[in-house]
Amino acid sequence: MLPEEIEEYRDKKWRREESLRLKSAQDVEAMVDELGFSLALTDCRTNLPSVYIGVCGRRDAHMPRNVQKDEEASRAWVLKDEVMRRGNVYYSKLTKGRAMFVAKRLIPSFHSFYGISKSKESAELSDGARRILAVLRKEWEAATSDLREDAGFDDRKSLTKAIEELQKVMKVIPYEVVYEPRFSYLWTLTEARFPEELSVRLSKPKAMIEIARAYLESYGMTLKAEFSKALGFKRKESGAAFHALVDEGFAVRVEEGVYRLSTLT
Repeated sequence: MLPEEIEEYRDKKWRREESLRLKSAQDVEAMVDELGFSLALTDCRTNLPSVYIGVCGRRDAHMPRNVQKDEEASRAWVLKDEVMRRGNVYYSKLTKGRAMFVAKRLIPSFHSFYGISKSKESAELSDGARRILAVLRKEWEAATSDLREDAGFDDRKSLTKAIEELQKVMKVIPYEVVYEPRFSYLWTLTEARFPEELSVRLSKPKAMIEIARAYLESYGMTLKAEFSKALGFKRKESGAAFHALVDEGFAVRVEEGVYRLSTLT
């Protein structure tokens, strides 16, 4: 169980209060910039901040089964689309297949872990993913339906799998969504929208420290293995990052694997 003061700290940071509810795209961008990263449409069961939780403005935000008829879920979806369209923060299915927003300042850090260089694409990407990249490097943007035809996919499932593969390694991102005449995302190369951020090179230890810093400032306190589980990092790498934060006075080690923001002690 978390101390109540930590829960209250998260209430403010994650907009889990009625007075702090997310009402506009600018509100979402401000939250992402403050936290460093946030999920999009997940609820309290993930134990991570999200746009949906911020729209609800409460701790116990549960996504209903019938999201189409739920006002809060619909509002979160609309805001997600608008923020993605504005392009002021990064958006894609980056980790564990979950839609995620990342502040510009942390794009280099996440890219250090998830991204791959062009020289490694032939060895690490599937044939379908490479075909999609070839199309986008020629056209710079394409709708999902056009990618299926131009990249030579026989079925939508294989196309979706390849697009998700490219999102995980930060090669492509959705930049627009259309609903008429049918629902479709429009895709572009990540380097087309965030060239400056992707040009920054960070070592993995430095990148991990910056992600851990943002995480702890967002959470106030992290429990054992919580950070690694949430973002899919190795526990040894995570531990080294938090040890570095303790050394610089940013964090305090409460017990093995448990760290607290030093300003909250």
